[in-house]
Amino acid sequence: MNELPVIAIFGATATGKTAVATEVARMLRTRGLESEAVSADAYAVYREIPIITGAPTREEQNVLKHHCVGIRSVTDEFSVGEFKSHSHASIDQVRAAGKVAIVVGGTGLYLRAALSDLALRPAVDPQLRAELESHLELEGAEVLHAELTHSEPEVAARLSVSDPRRILRALELSRSGLPPHKSVTALWDQPARHPTVALGLVREREERRRLITERIERMIDLGAAAEVTTAWKIGPSRTAAAAIGMRELRTGDVKSMRNRTQQFAKRQGTWLRRLEDTEIVTLSGADLTAPVERILHLFDSHAA
Repeated sequence: MNELPVIAIFGATATGKTAVATEVARMLRTRGLESEAVSADAYAVYREIPIITGAPTREEQNVLKHHCVGIRSVTDEFSVGEFKSHSHASIDQVRAAGKVAIVVGGTGLYLRAALSDLALRPAVDPQLRAELESHLELEGAEVLHAELTHSEPEVAARLSVSDPRRILRALELSRSGLPPHKSVTALWDQPARHPTVALGLVREREERRRLITERIERMIDLGAAAEVTTAWKIGPSRTAAAAIGMRELRTGDVKSMRNRTQQFAKRQGTWLRRLEDTEIVTLSGADLTAPVERILHLFDSHAA
């Protein structure tokens, strides 16, 4: 039985998660251990939008194979429940081959779903979802946030009006008589399925903002706008259309895409710092020594 611990590398947008995972894999290879990654990104599953989702490139995949990338069309709805099944199968496949599984991502719920038997809320009535979607389009996130404040004040206090998808989900649960998670730590109630060492990557605010700006500029240069145009011609599902950049680049609003990405990265960083049993390493520049050495130390401690 493969008793090697799973490595989990978390981080906000543009922190360098893939680069750290790749270097960890390279170092493990010098010890005679092969590894494969499992992407825990809510949108990298869509094969037609790899640029705006920052999915690992073919060159990166040649160095470190990533599972759960490009496995769905943008026309498909995709839920965290489906992701849970895919990610568990991928992690078990990697471990069965005697390799180290490296889970990489920045989407909180998806990360936890990959690592544990997360108790997921059941699907809600599609009619209710359509009704709330219509309210969002007509009235805006502020109105829905106000309703959530009345019904679930503790949950509403944690959600920004700039995060309409989570507001919608919380309202879906509330109106269905299902209590939303009361805190971030509720995601971590279930133990990991396998021994796991976790590292959270963060950067200082100004450096993070600069890296995000540079990343979006690269996306534009690589053809992100054309990618989005093609995806809308195909007809994206509700979940695919929620990816950052899908709506903004449809109208050429690069500034809004950048602002939304900055806000999302800020929430990711806040969430990471609250996690227990996760070491946090602050990166600066291109030097990956600190996070790579730390994750290998944790790996060795658990593998001993």
